[in-house]
Amino acid sequence: MINSLFVINNQGKIIIEKHWRGIISRQIVDDNNGGKGLSMKEPYFTREDVPPVLESNKYWLLNVLRDDLTWLCPVEREVDPMLVFEFIHRIMDILTDYLGEVSESSIRENFVTVYQLLEEMMDYGYPLTTEPNALKEIIMPPTIMNKMMTTVGAAAGVAPKFPQSMSNIPWRKAGVKYTQNEIYFDIIEEIDATIAANGTVVSCEAHGNVQANSKLSGMPDLSLNFVNAKVIDDVSFHPCVRYRKWDSEKVLSFVPPDGQFKLMSYRASLSPYQAMPLQIKPQIMPTKNGGRFDITVHPRSTDGKPIEKIVLTLPMPKSTTSVNATCNSGQYMYDPVNKSIRWEIGKLSQRDRAPVLSGTFSTSESNPEVGMSIGLEFQINMYAVSGLKVDSLRLFHEGYKPYKGVRSMTKAGKIHIRT
Repeated sequence: MINSLFVINNQGKIIIEKHWRGIISRQIVDDNNGGKGLSMKEPYFTREDVPPVLESNKYWLLNVLRDDLTWLCPVEREVDPMLVFEFIHRIMDILTDYLGEVSESSIRENFVTVYQLLEEMMDYGYPLTTEPNALKEIIMPPTIMNKMMTTVGAAAGVAPKFPQSMSNIPWRKAGVKYTQNEIYFDIIEEIDATIAANGTVVSCEAHGNVQANSKLSGMPDLSLNFVNAKVIDDVSFHPCVRYRKWDSEKVLSFVPPDGQFKLMSYRASLSPYQAMPLQIKPQIMPTKNGGRFDITVHPRSTDGKPIEKIVLTLPMPKSTTSVNATCNSGQYMYDPVNKSIRWEIGKLSQRDRAPVLSGTFSTSESNPEVGMSIGLEFQINMYAVSGLKVDSLRLFHEGYKPYKGVRSMTKAGKIHIRT
């Protein structure tokens, strides 16, 4: 059961609130909880180190921070926190689908639509309608014309129009028709890894999502097969997927929603040899009142696909006063405020020479702390590091043959390279 929802900006002001089980005072947001730091006099809820669950005298405060907005749900009784977090993220996903981007300005501009969605998505503290297609049958997405109609309707006391035909499947609209029937799948994987200073992979795994965009007529029943489905684990599905079919045959059987949706998410364990498409060799040698650094980047095999948007972030000691460096590829920039070097390499393939960044730094301390962790960003198009690939797609209960498009992408998640 969820009592209320407060949306708070980065100045600590409540921009929207919704109550499902009685009104909770706004004082809950300002409650300092015996000096534990919940006061909104400081931008507490915009700090990334805030724990997701906070305790007050009467409520548990479950909060999610995204794009400078804090989504805060106070709950009075013991509730599964993952249910609350999932519902908060579902609200944000629905608003993103409706508004394009979720920000303070977009919420204020579409205040009526946001409140209507919150009213339909939950009933007396329990999730009710959370599928985009079902909601769009009830609440029209905001356009200039719809905003005018909403304003006139509200002034005249006219309720929104009720859907003319409801589907038996909650996530799919009835009577969908397309001149060209097609469906697209995007396999997006992020690598999370920790690399020791000697290059040894301490931990590494891939977290993947399969995003789909369905433009199919009627009520299509699909069966999707993967080439090597056994490489993935900890799978989570959209409600449209029949889990028993996957559990017994590792086949995705589903009736897709109309439009864009996340079909599944998963985790894949990676071996040290397939884990990292880039090998980073850092050398940092401290000296009196400073030090010297050399970082070399070596590309590994990625089935011939180039590695793009490569960026390395090297944090420097807090006492750094100056940095002097050179690189043979890309460009670097030193940030004297954050004390870090950002090296943008760009695109790299196995045939290119290894990029090298080298230089010196000076500090105000005689023995600076040089135990730093290098951050890494990259992107590889048409490549899935886990090896997951789509094999075939079959359609049932409809007379047409759909066009199927599949793309893959691997990018860096949380990667830390110790020095």
